[in-house]
Amino acid sequence: MAGEHAKARPAPSRLERLRTALNRTRAFFGTAFATSAEDLVDEDYFAHLAESLVLADVGAPLANELAGHIAQAMRDRGLLRKSDALPVAREVLAAVLREAPMPQLQEPHEMLVVLLVGVNGSGKTTLAAKLAHRLRQAGHAPLLVAADTFRAAAAEQLQIWAERAGAQIVGGEQGADPASVVFDAVQSAMARHLEAVIVDTAGRLQTKHNLMQELAKISRAAAKGCPAASVVHLLVLDATVGQNALSQAELFNECCPLMGIAVAKLDGTAKGGAIVAVVHQLKVPMLFAGVGERLDDLLDFDPGEFALALLPEAG
Repeated sequence: MAGEHAKARPAPSRLERLRTALNRTRAFFGTAFATSAEDLVDEDYFAHLAESLVLADVGAPLANELAGHIAQAMRDRGLLRKSDALPVAREVLAAVLREAPMPQLQEPHEMLVVLLVGVNGSGKTTLAAKLAHRLRQAGHAPLLVAADTFRAAAAEQLQIWAERAGAQIVGGEQGADPASVVFDAVQSAMARHLEAVIVDTAGRLQTKHNLMQELAKISRAAAKGCPAASVVHLLVLDATVGQNALSQAELFNECCPLMGIAVAKLDGTAKGGAIVAVVHQLKVPMLFAGVGERLDDLLDFDPGEFALALLPEAG
């Protein structure tokens, strides 16, 4: 049979997967680079480019700043044609995303504790499982912690994902103090000689002061549970919220300084440009991009690849 001799299609590369996830966001950039390559750039062209960035939810101030950087870079290099704008735009966009230094984690003496924080529905539970799956694939033993003790079925949802990821899980009783749950979980992980603890915290609005302060309490409890552990905060942003992600990130960073950011649901939005504004404003690095619902749909974030995937080929 012909099917028996057909070659299996190679798995898509990380760039291809990111490009697919950014299809909707990238559509807003199409018109900016679809003009005749032989046309010369002018002020109207860069104004149109800024408008395209605004439509992708980069935000007006940063959109104008980026368009200005692209224009200046082209003038400095003596580039006059619209065909020259695309590679320069990629360079400028990648440079902005590299403004945030990558975290330099010291090797923990005991374990790494990752607190996933964010608003309700941002994708923390799914990300927790994806991180656990990645750690297991690398030969590590993670423990998932269901620290959302208020939302009905929260622990059950994480249990389902934990089973898919093949990870151990602990949680607390309904209504229990989340900080106590995390303290006990970290001590349990020490007793089991586990290397990483991933805490799925309850979603909370960034404007609720008491709930934000609870995160600081949870962080202190994790450090108390294992003083030798590295305790880090990873913000999970829903890409579909657009510019609202910026206010979320700012207030979460004030409450618990962020080690990095993971963007979820990048494949379901046209507002992916907002993450550029978040990195630029906070100088906190984007570490992961969620591009689907499967356990392996979590990509390491690379500024150069993001710029290449977002800005389409001319023509």
